[in-house]
Amino acid sequence: MKIVLLFARMLLGLIFLVFGLNGFLHFIPTGPMPGGLAGQFMTVFFQSHYVLVVSAVQVLGGLLLLVNLYVPLALAILGPVIVNILCFHFLLLPKGMVPAFVATILWVVLFARHFQYFSGLFIRKTL
Repeated sequence: MKIVLLFARMLLGLIFLVFGLNGFLHFIPTGPMPGGLAGQFMTVFFQSHYVLVVSAVQVLGGLLLLVNLYVPLALAILGPVIVNILCFHFLLLPKGMVPAFVATILWVVLFARHFQYFSGLFIRKTL
């Protein structure tokens, strides 16, 4: 199980580090902009420079996972990013669902291992 967790942490960290850095350095070639709402969304995403904020969050989360520091914080940071990736592909561009599901599965494996650090969020009723 330790090897599975190590593999999941390292792979998820690499995924987010590489794609986060790509938001700044543009070293992964992209094809033509998709049409429809997905293209409009991506146009606004890039022209508003919002991509830089998301890329910085991805790099931070990826680095934390790779160096094995503050892993629960990295999971908390990357969780909303993964939700947005899933929503984008589910609602606008189903073509990229497989990589989104791979990242989600890796995140869930790590979340399950570190659930104890998130258990305080699942309290049904407070005072």
